[in-house]
Amino acid sequence: MFTGIVESLGKVRRLSPGLAGFVVEADFADVRLGESIAVNGACLTVSRIRPGALGFDISPESLTKTTLGSLRKGETVNLERALRLSDRLGGHLMTGHVDAAGRIVAMKGAASGKEMSVLFPPELRKYLALKGSVAVEGVSLTIAALHGCRVTLALVPHTLRSTNLAKKRVGDRVNVEVDALARYLR
Repeated sequence: MFTGIVESLGKVRRLSPGLAGFVVEADFADVRLGESIAVNGACLTVSRIRPGALGFDISPESLTKTTLGSLRKGETVNLERALRLSDRLGGHLMTGHVDAAGRIVAMKGAASGKEMSVLFPPELRKYLALKGSVAVEGVSLTIAALHGCRVTLALVPHTLRSTNLAKKRVGDRVNVEVDALARYLR
């Protein structure tokens, strides 16, 4: 489980042939082999540890459901370690099992940050609610406006500084995960 509170930004250092895996520069000092880390919201297992870097393998399912297959060398990714039962739940409960890739359809400046609108796939609409939670690129966000499958999210300055969302543009595909509680309540 994850909370959607990004702990660190990493950079893609190396991509494996066929995109079956990749290495990310990361500053986590005490990571263990086999640990789960959310990379842009996708729960991945640490398969290699190098000084200043972590390696991950990508399953065919992850390549199908997420944007991980389109990562490029040098790209910034959001990183979050798995939730401990003793941790504060600063965001919302997330599994790291990305539901699909959405698409950014609008990005505009606001008085205190930006507003980003993301088009979610129609099959996820039943899990979306005004003031409900969603994860975009592994970032816990609150739905500020909802029109069909178009979700508008407020990005405060801290979120823009601490995640890769400031670098996203209209047309970009992003990993989306609906709120786990909404899924099970439904």
